[in-house]
Amino acid sequence: MKTLPLRLTPGQDLRAALAGVLAEQGAQAGFVLQGIGSLRGARLRLAGALEATDLQGDIEILTLAGSLSPDGPHLHMALADAAGRVLGGHVLAGCTIRTTAEILIALLPGHRFARAPDAASGFDELVVHSHDC
Repeated sequence: MKTLPLRLTPGQDLRAALAGVLAEQGAQAGFVLQGIGSLRGARLRLAGALEATDLQGDIEILTLAGSLSPDGPHLHMALADAAGRVLGGHVLAGCTIRTTAEILIALLPGHRFARAPDAASGFDELVVHSHDC
């Protein structure tokens, strides 16, 4: 495992930035171990919801975790608004960095992650392939 600390800067889209990490690093599998920071607006898909929930204003990232594959990231995040209310869910495009996002990623040499339809869940789910380096 190779760790990769990174900082995202104001105006970047959180999901888009993390979607590009594997290609930039020449890797095919990774996990977001943790992330903290702040957003100016966010889009989440809450548990069981079909539509996105849009959050406005200044928001703190309390925790961020997920998997990274060449097919795209699968990220979950817990957020707090200015009143301290906490909400969490599946990260969608539209989470814009306000001041910073400090993220620790684990790259997994010898593995390739993919996403494939899963009949049981109805979603594209993680498929793990191991290969010699």
